[in-house]
Amino acid sequence: MIVGNDFWENSEYAQENYVGAPPTNEYIDSIEEELGYKLPASYIGMIRQQNGGIPVKKAFPTKESTSWAEDHMAIKGIYGIDRDRPCSVCGELGTQAMIDEWEYPPVGIAVCDTPEGGPSMVFLDYRECGKDGEPKVVLIEADLDNKIILLADNFELFIRGLVDEDAFGGV
Repeated sequence: MIVGNDFWENSEYAQENYVGAPPTNEYIDSIEEELGYKLPASYIGMIRQQNGGIPVKKAFPTKESTSWAEDHMAIKGIYGIDRDRPCSVCGELGTQAMIDEWEYPPVGIAVCDTPEGGPSMVFLDYRECGKDGEPKVVLIEADLDNKIILLADNFELFIRGLVDEDAFGGV
């Protein structure tokens, strides 16, 4: 289990925009085919528990300054794979939309949005590992010439590294 029962917020907004139906193996395969990337096992494990949502802990410490803060960044939600949810890897605000609308570099899959919206997104970065490897997790800041900031070496480390916003005095 990648996340516990206390990981997710329970809100109407999350249900309408992020949380999708439980995915079948066939549905996961179709998403991977559409995106052109193999999803990390830890991500698949999480979406099998809950297919996207808004976590309780939303801050992630960084080693370099972001447009959000000097020592951390924040996420708004984690994308699932339900095509019917706008905040989903293949939804209307998903990976392809971010590449098309905000001109993000095509490094992989958009998996988390931020409170800032389109100007910054969290991506699974497949540049080093290839389309079938274990991607790193990066923050891409469109308003800063697509600056790429490494957040974690894999998705599980990213999820386990999320902390309460109060750790930084609130965000």
